[in-house]
Amino acid sequence: MRLSKPVLVPVHGWGMNARVFDPLADRLGARFDVRGFDLPGHGGRAVQAVNTLQAWADALADALPDGANLLGWSLGGQVALRAALDHPRKVARLILVATTPRFVRSADWASAMDAADLAAFGEALLADPAATLQRFLGLQTRGVPGQKALLQRLRQALVEAPAPDRAALTAGLAILRDTDLRGDALRLTQPTLVLHGALDTLTPAAAGAWLARNLRAAGHVELERAAHAPHLSHPDDVAREIERFCL
Repeated sequence: MRLSKPVLVPVHGWGMNARVFDPLADRLGARFDVRGFDLPGHGGRAVQAVNTLQAWADALADALPDGANLLGWSLGGQVALRAALDHPRKVARLILVATTPRFVRSADWASAMDAADLAAFGEALLADPAATLQRFLGLQTRGVPGQKALLQRLRQALVEAPAPDRAALTAGLAILRDTDLRGDALRLTQPTLVLHGALDTLTPAAAGAWLARNLRAAGHVELERAAHAPHLSHPDDVAREIERFCL
């Protein structure tokens, strides 16, 4: 008889906080010990002196027990992937939700945001952080059925925790701008579930398909009516896939 539940640690995306996983925790709490992780400078967590992908991944690993199930969403997926690569003892299984190995477009990577658009986000962030975050929430829900209700759930997650630190937001955009995990991802050994929304305009579904093809031990689920936040728009489907993968 299992004496303790398997640990599931979800990591949120840019500008958000761990409360965004409450719907998943409600559905998975009976079978998992769900421990949401706030990135540095988010959700009331102190900002770090060094705010790079490596530093955030190391901070995440420090918070993990050995053999955890680690879930990363969007930017959180890149942090989770880095942590799994560098601290394999800590991560037994990896779940990547709406995650891309490279967020910005390049000559050899079309499934991404234009670098100029991301730079414009950075400029807008300095001028009006609150409005920029609200615009980003709108992009996450674009095209999904029930967009208004989904947008409201994202906004609620923002107001239920302290506002993210401006330095952490700026650092997060720099991580999204500079990170390219395509080479390192090929070394990942943990079983991985790649879960993506077909309607995602921020991290296109083709990016998830690339991960599923190139990771050594990856399963792939694409939800045809989901966008960038499938854990909020389709929590029952996502919870079911997590249970199948981890249990």
